[in-house]
Amino acid sequence: MKVKIDISAEYREPFAVIHTDKVTDEIQRIVDIFSNSETPITALQNEEDIVVLQPKEIYMVIVENGDTVIYGAKQRYRSRKRLYELGQQLGKQFMQISKTTLINLSYMDSIEPGFSGTLLLKLKNGDKDYVSRKYLPEFKKYLGL
Repeated sequence: MKVKIDISAEYREPFAVIHTDKVTDEIQRIVDIFSNSETPITALQNEEDIVVLQPKEIYMVIVENGDTVIYGAKQRYRSRKRLYELGQQLGKQFMQISKTTLINLSYMDSIEPGFSGTLLLKLKNGDKDYVSRKYLPEFKKYLGL
């Protein structure tokens, strides 16, 4: 792959242009790397205060009783967004492990066998949830199992 860098004072913000005849896995990885700008998430703290969270501050997102709850290291927040919207906004660092749960893959601590073919996933902040059978193949693929 050829790489060309054009340095000029007219460019205020860096940008990349890729010229190719087709999108390969290599090209897609490069696009993912360049477009990985962490988008902040807004959430409610104490039912009234709006806080801005960076994706690296989020351990897990769960839908509980119809509310979307964001778990940080020690704090819980409520979001008005749906789980799939947060999943799209948070990006590839997060994985859905059940119908109601997204986890930050960076904060996995341990995995234990669960009941009826599931896995119990424990996070570094002590939170835990089951990886359901529907999401198990993708999770195992991520782990290389």
